[in-house]
Amino acid sequence: METTFKLADNFDTKLLIQFIQEFYKYDGHPFDEATVSTALAKFLNDDSLGRVWLIQQDSQVIGYIILTFGYSLEYRGRDAFIDEFYIRESHRGQGVGVKSIQFIESVCPSLEIHALHLEVERENTIAQSFYRKVGFTDQNRYLMTKWIAT
Repeated sequence: METTFKLADNFDTKLLIQFIQEFYKYDGHPFDEATVSTALAKFLNDDSLGRVWLIQQDSQVIGYIILTFGYSLEYRGRDAFIDEFYIRESHRGQGVGVKSIQFIESVCPSLEIHALHLEVERENTIAQSFYRKVGFTDQNRYLMTKWIAT
């Protein structure tokens, strides 16, 4: 089966919202369609924020991956986070994840990305094992977050 990647645009919003809802349910994140729709619309309309790709297998969309841009002196310039990465359960364990990470790594140089980051739930040891397998390492740091009221 061939795995391909389609750069998402505004025409893909409805499908992306469906996948995001599935992902949030799987990962235990709260989902508010209005909030997600607003953030996604802003993201899809501003290339300076990052990119979204639909993951396809034999022309069927089976997931998505979101790359968000940042900038870090420590990492010598532009860096990026794999912010969200979801493949439907029916297509896991078939090499799609490896191909997806390889695809993201292949586009990083053209986007002038020097370091690629991701976060994974502490309880999700299967995903942790996968990410180690494809070359990600634990930086022995805690990702800490503070929500800023707007």
